[in-house]
Amino acid sequence: MSDEITIDDFLKVDIRVGKIVEAEVFKEARKPAYKLQIDFGPEIGIKKSSAQITVHYTPEVLVGKCVAAVVNFPPRQIGPIRSEVLVLGFSDEEGAISLISPDHDVPIGGRLH
Repeated sequence: MSDEITIDDFLKVDIRVGKIVEAEVFKEARKPAYKLQIDFGPEIGIKKSSAQITVHYTPEVLVGKCVAAVVNFPPRQIGPIRSEVLVLGFSDEEGAISLISPDHDVPIGGRLH
């Protein structure tokens, strides 16, 4: 199967847990989205992201929420903001995103194992 990857391939993807410290409506986005600032702790710091997660979340609910994100992709310009991390989630049957979040308290900046 051509889609198979090795464990070494997987380990190259740096997935960390961060805490959303700011969330606001991304008014300039073509599709409904939020601008996020996520704290990944002292090693990585606060990073910006854009996420199309408006169906299941409001900015007020997002602030303080821990989320999983890929932190080692190159930054990507999305309209007027530079998205520095990719927040991870799963699509429901209608395509709305549900974020990946730890079940218990874990230190921010922790890497996915």
